[in-house]
Amino acid sequence: MKLNKNFIPHTSGEESLLAATANADFSGVVRGNRTAGMVFELLRSEITRDEIVTELGREFNAPQEKIGQDVDRLLEALREIGALDE
Repeated sequence: MKLNKNFIPHTSGEESLLAATANADFSGVVRGNRTAGMVFELLRSEITRDEIVTELGREFNAPQEKIGQDVDRLLEALREIGALDE
């Protein structure tokens, strides 16, 4: 999967944003924390869900199961707004 070209990630300090361009069906901005920002950046290139979980596990001291649940929730939200190409 990969981030749809009609969505642009931006991180400023601890806040991460995913802005929809005029060509996206979704109109708005998704706000997230630093972890969401890392996922947005990882999604700039083709990547799997498991690879995202592994990368976040390297960065954060948290159980893989918890990281996986959080990633699943974020990916589902991104799917709902059409931000992922799969």
